[in-house]
Amino acid sequence: RDPFKDATAAIDLAKETNRQVLIEIGGNWCSWCQKMDSFLTKNPDVYEALHSQYVLLKISVSDSNENNDFMKSLPPVLGYPHMYISTAQGKMILSKDTAELLDGNDYSKSQWLNFLTEWSVSTISTQTKLATMISVE
Repeated sequence: RDPFKDATAAIDLAKETNRQVLIEIGGNWCSWCQKMDSFLTKNPDVYEALHSQYVLLKISVSDSNENNDFMKSLPPVLGYPHMYISTAQGKMILSKDTAELLDGNDYSKSQWLNFLTEWSVSTISTQTKLATMISVE
């Protein structure tokens, strides 16, 4: 697969549906990636929040295909899985270590829901409007 084409399609869909793009970097070899996928499957409210507010773009990296050109276009990854959030205009607004969503050795439902809400289009739009109002006054 061509991650640049996939990213373009994700951005187009995000524009059409008024969502952000959540880019997940990882692979089948990554036990924490598998744990995160399992967590999302077992927590339908988190899964629904993710897919209703974000277009999910999964980029696989492995020994056989590191997707070097695509990965060079992103801030450095410190561990896997790693997430980025992009606006529908293609502006990168967050690089996120998924360890921050853990509570002990498990992903936290409340931390996931807070994270998804905090970086959603509606929250970012409200923050931008407030910042504009404050700077005008």
